[in-house]
Amino acid sequence: MTALLAAMVGLMLVVPASAQTDGVIDANAAAPANVSIKYFDFFVVKGGYIAFGLIALSIVTIALAIDYGVSIRRATIVSPDSARETKSLIDQHKYVEAVKYTSEDPSMMGCVLNAALLESHNGFAAMERAIEESLDDRSARLFRKIEYVSIIGNVSPMIGLLGTVMGMILLFAEIHAADAFPGARIVADRISIALITTFWGLAVAIPALSIYAVFRNRIDVLTAECALAAEQILGVFKPGESPTSAAPTAVPNQPAQKT
Repeated sequence: MTALLAAMVGLMLVVPASAQTDGVIDANAAAPANVSIKYFDFFVVKGGYIAFGLIALSIVTIALAIDYGVSIRRATIVSPDSARETKSLIDQHKYVEAVKYTSEDPSMMGCVLNAALLESHNGFAAMERAIEESLDDRSARLFRKIEYVSIIGNVSPMIGLLGTVMGMILLFAEIHAADAFPGARIVADRISIALITTFWGLAVAIPALSIYAVFRNRIDVLTAECALAAEQILGVFKPGESPTSAAPTAVPNQPAQKT
């Protein structure tokens, strides 16, 4: 959606259109039969600084979407390499190495496994609590990270509405100053310009809220996958497992993972 918005802006920059119109005229000029307008002039320049501000927010939204696409994905949350290496170390009873490896792993999986391994001396119940607390902490950070596009999506229509209200106020101020009601073409021109800011507000809000919904659902799904994978990897610590795979009574304390 953001790509569509960017393409639309680019189209406005380069594609002029000739249109049969009676609405876009100068207040003191005669109405020509045909008026050639450029989309950029009509949809951006006439929208004033509010339109430019909303376009800037659309660029910020695109940048945030790219950042989220890079950082919020399966490889950085439910890292297969991290899960595979940690399971291998645990199966080989290299618990100290497993703690060290997970402490240096920046993924959510590494953070969760590290927190659980550091609680192994307190029993499997403590490890489960550590998994839950670590998942809550890391998922909360991700939700706060995507909150920016939610703010943009909720604020943009209000900014657009502000521009519309300002445009209507200026129209009535012009009527008051002239002490007469202007022609229909002039009124239509002023109202259409006022509505441009509402157009941009919605054009920014719809993609922004869609991006927020997509990544919110992605975080929920990947967090659940991370929890399931962590419990499977650490299942050897669960009471009742075979003695050959059971963990020692305590894993030596190591520095917690840096976040």
